[in-house]
Amino acid sequence: QVQLVESGGGLVQAGGSLRLSCAASGSIFSFIAMAWYRQPPGKQRELVAIIRSGGRTNADSVEGRFTISRDNAKNTVYLQMNSLKPEDTAVYYCNVDVLLGGTIRNYWGQGTQVTVSS
Repeated sequence: QVQLVESGGGLVQAGGSLRLSCAASGSIFSFIAMAWYRQPPGKQRELVAIIRSGGRTNADSVEGRFTISRDNAKNTVYLQMNSLKPEDTAVYYCNVDVLLGGTIRNYWGQGTQVTVSS
């Protein structure tokens, strides 16, 4: 069983930066993929960035501004967000695929609020 806890959200002015963290707990054999999603007010949840063994991918809306990374020793995935815009305001969710007990399983975090003011 894996639990994900996000942190690092908050209120920031346009042009500022935030770093989100997602710490995973539990018995994990191997991380297959780690991702960040977000859900802006009044919109559906969307993929922000994903990191797999084959590389990293960003959504077009955050390309050049956001960077996803991970620390395997700490079972933690990060999202460094720079040059933030008001349209980045959303609840951000961590999502991971792990190899656990010989099976690939998917888990979601509870979400952390990011608010960018103008």
